[in-house]
Amino acid sequence: MSFKKPYLAIALVGVAAASGAAWWLQNKPNAPAAETAATAASPTAPNAAGGGAPGGPAKPTAVEVAKVEQTKIVDETQSVGSLRSNQGVVLRPEVGGRVSQVLFKDGQRVKKGQLLVQFDDQLPAAQVMQAKAELSIAQANHTRNQELVSQNFISKRSLDESEAALQVAQAKLALAQATLQRLKIVAPFDGVAGLRQINVGDYLKDGADMVNVEDIDAVLLDFRLAERFQTKVKPGQKAQVTFDALPGRKFTALIQAIDPLIDANGRSVGIRGCIDNRQMQLRPGMFARVNAVFGERAEALVVPEEAIVPQGGRANVVRIVPGANKDELISERVTVKIGLRQPGKVEILEGLALGDTVVVAGQQRLQKDGTLVRIVDTSKGQAGGAAGAAGGPNAGPSGAPAAGNAAPGGAGAKPADAPPTKEADKGKGKMPPVTGENPCLRGQNATR
Repeated sequence: MSFKKPYLAIALVGVAAASGAAWWLQNKPNAPAAETAATAASPTAPNAAGGGAPGGPAKPTAVEVAKVEQTKIVDETQSVGSLRSNQGVVLRPEVGGRVSQVLFKDGQRVKKGQLLVQFDDQLPAAQVMQAKAELSIAQANHTRNQELVSQNFISKRSLDESEAALQVAQAKLALAQATLQRLKIVAPFDGVAGLRQINVGDYLKDGADMVNVEDIDAVLLDFRLAERFQTKVKPGQKAQVTFDALPGRKFTALIQAIDPLIDANGRSVGIRGCIDNRQMQLRPGMFARVNAVFGERAEALVVPEEAIVPQGGRANVVRIVPGANKDELISERVTVKIGLRQPGKVEILEGLALGDTVVVAGQQRLQKDGTLVRIVDTSKGQAGGAAGAAGGPNAGPSGAPAAGNAAPGGAGAKPADAPPTKEADKGKGKMPPVTGENPCLRGQNATR
């Protein structure tokens, strides 16, 4: 066993030597890299952050900016609603009976007081004649008793009884005439008759539906707005209305009334408007999209919405102003008062002037006023992209489309099946002009 001890010692020495060599190779100093790192970390290095000689100015912060512009801004909001008739009623008989005449057609225009449905009135008419005869007898008896009382042939009590009998006869006649009149169904107002639900010969009970009559020369628009707008909307204001069923057409609604109650569930207020519908393009029940306009400012100052930096319940912007040295630009944080908002734009009421330059990207790097900034021109990148697009695979040497891709027949040629021009269509398909007073301005009761 003794002969194995030298080999074991040699193996241990070899393992130790290999481990030492591996450690030395891993931790071998890289002289060029270390020297470069030391040079870069040195405060005297020429390319150190801040650039220039020791103690030189800091490197300007790159930012994107925009100008304060002056434009027209509209105070408006959008909502949805539905239409209803200016006046509408379902005609129902007050007494039962058999239909003897139907004097209207479906969809016909009717006038107030026009007879629409007549019920069989033979029995009520006979009752009227009977009541008239009884009234005639009672009138004659009372006249005779008046003469007899003046001659003291009868008592005053007999005269009172004859007078009471006369009043009863008059009441019976009025009742018979009212019953007879209820068998005539007339239009309660000017409008359009709907689809009738009855035929001649039908026996109807009191309260059965016969036909609806709708006044739609003007239609009412009901919609809701958030409660914060309830102080802005006023009767007499106008709103623009569009309908999915009539694409491309716009209508004007005149605000008539505001609900005095706020809906506690949706925190909204009901609004009712009126639309002139004398051309009969609109129907009750249609879905409407409403754009309510509360006012506009023609010379409002606006900035991109990215320029607004909310902080502590206030709205701030970072304005770019000249620095102490020539060609220097520095940042300045300004508190502003904002007004109306539009997609991508915010109105500035106080704090900025027309032409001021504000930061729209990079505000988070400008925590202190007086920070040097460098404006990044983003238009160059966009121009380069446009140039690249112009020089696409179908472009010629100068960026224009290749001749092989040109439209046949020249630039101004039209295909043979081109649609008619607007001039050719001019005057076709137009609704006849409406005349007379706008029904929304007649002061009619807008409720059913």
